[in-house]
Amino acid sequence: MTPSTTTMPRLRDSVAAATAGSLGAATAATAQRISEHRARIDAIDAALISLWQERAGLSQQVGATRMADGGTRLVLAREREIVERYRLAVGADGVALAMLILRAGRGAL
Repeated sequence: MTPSTTTMPRLRDSVAAATAGSLGAATAATAQRISEHRARIDAIDAALISLWQERAGLSQQVGATRMADGGTRLVLAREREIVERYRLAVGADGVALAMLILRAGRGAL
């Protein structure tokens, strides 16, 4: 048994409403905009993760190069410079973000 042509639009509308509701949206149009924004957020997250991993690897190389030449594992003045850059750009949360990024590259102190 197949749905009649009069029940198909109602079925589509109820599916769209259920999808919209699961996204916290009142309409299908709003749900579509939310989905588009979320897709862009996911793409940005992927880029951030990739950059995070690249940065951590480079930081580890810097530390290893410095230590191979008899230097220290880290340079606190450089870390303060990075923390300040993030604080100025992001605000108070920038300090926490910078500390996470620094730890990813050098490990815990």
